[in-house]
Amino acid sequence: MNPLEIAEALMSNQEKVPMLGCENAWIACGALMASLKNEGTLKLSNEHIIEGLSRTKRQAIGGYCGLTGVCGIAPAIGACFSVILGAACPKDQETATTMRVVGKIVMTIADQTGPCCCKNFVRTALREAIKSAKELLYVSLPSPIEAIICTHSARHPHGCRESKCVYYKANNISKS
Repeated sequence: MNPLEIAEALMSNQEKVPMLGCENAWIACGALMASLKNEGTLKLSNEHIIEGLSRTKRQAIGGYCGLTGVCGIAPAIGACFSVILGAACPKDQETATTMRVVGKIVMTIADQTGPCCCKNFVRTALREAIKSAKELLYVSLPSPIEAIICTHSARHPHGCRESKCVYYKANNISKS
């Protein structure tokens, strides 16, 4: 299953997943790791997924997007690549590669701000993570067949970006 499909299923639980919040970062991490595990090439275990989620929880802290300029979804994707690659302070390319992935995620998310939207950021980050997985890990994850149309716009406490968001229902131009 594609990580975007997993994320959409999880984000649709409006009672447990707030519109904005670090729960969305956990969804991004868990969806990517589960999809990679299910694909099978990397031989990931449930322990790898738990480690990625644990690392995400330590860095995805509410409000830090505004305070530090880094949305928790970026370190969530970084946690996935860090676990998979075995990145650590004394390592060389493993850590550099993970940082490059996170840099791409930050840049991709930055293009979607005004106001911030965790649902958009999850989708956008996962699309970029799928590309990075193919390029760096040699894993091809399945792409969703249909365009993603957001059903959360009315829930946004700061106002949905609407026409500026590729996932907004009136735009219906989201490509996989």
